[in-house]
Amino acid sequence: MIVEAKSLRKRYKDVWALDGLDLSVQEGEIYGLLGPNGSGKTTTILILLGLTEPTEGTVRVCGYDPVREPLAVKRVVGYLSEKVGFYEELSARENLRLITRLNGIPEREAKRRIEEALEQVGLKEVAGRPVATFSHGMRQRLGIADVLVKNPKLAILDEPTSGIDPEGAVQILDLIKRLRDEAGMTVIISSHLLYQVQRICDRVGILHRGRMVLEGTVSELTGGGEGLLAVVEGATAALRARLEGEEWTRSVEDVGDGRLRVIFEERARADFLRIVAEEGAVIAELRPRTRSLEDIYLRYFQG
Repeated sequence: MIVEAKSLRKRYKDVWALDGLDLSVQEGEIYGLLGPNGSGKTTTILILLGLTEPTEGTVRVCGYDPVREPLAVKRVVGYLSEKVGFYEELSARENLRLITRLNGIPEREAKRRIEEALEQVGLKEVAGRPVATFSHGMRQRLGIADVLVKNPKLAILDEPTSGIDPEGAVQILDLIKRLRDEAGMTVIISSHLLYQVQRICDRVGILHRGRMVLEGTVSELTGGGEGLLAVVEGATAALRARLEGEEWTRSVEDVGDGRLRVIFEERARADFLRIVAEEGAVIAELRPRTRSLEDIYLRYFQG
């Protein structure tokens, strides 16, 4: 395991930011860390980076204890904060050179890493420009380049696509996937953009009040689907009653104008078609009904 935390608790005065958190991240995966504000995501990241100590519990990051070996952790972990900060008057290349010096990377190796990182994030053509002239999306790309020059085993990215236009977000998500696929890097993403997390993450953990309340692969959490969805026109009260009486029906919703929105188990397709035909109604739409992470997230917290 790249990350293994057990029974983490963290108290700030009278508030428990973490309350018995267990977290494991496997080598070479993209792990999505989700949760509403105040759920403990930021505190978890700070503990992993060795920037704050847990009140109770144990944690190992790349084999190191962030409490006792924070410098060792920093050497093998790259971190992109939500608000990326650079020296505005310096160029992108100069900012990265400063980072390599702070990390003790030899001059020749640093130059190679910087040029490779700029190429990977698509900033090589503008690397000589002052960062003050960069858009928000370009700064996020430079932030990822900042992570890359350290050649870390683990990258922790906090809201990496926040405030970026859809096209730019897709490019950054594709870049993150390449970090895993081509560089073998393990990535933890903290984000509130669930559809983006669903697009690239291998596993997801959802935090609430300092605890891990749901965890698994995207397909495990979404169930890989939720039966079939049908829209029926010309529906009668008798049809609705019959459908609601079947054990394979999951929900029946009146959407107006004599139409019903029905979700039912796929195994009952033939029975559903027969009942609709017997009641003289017409099927206007019939398709697989898949859930998203957002469905799971909202359903859990609304519940």
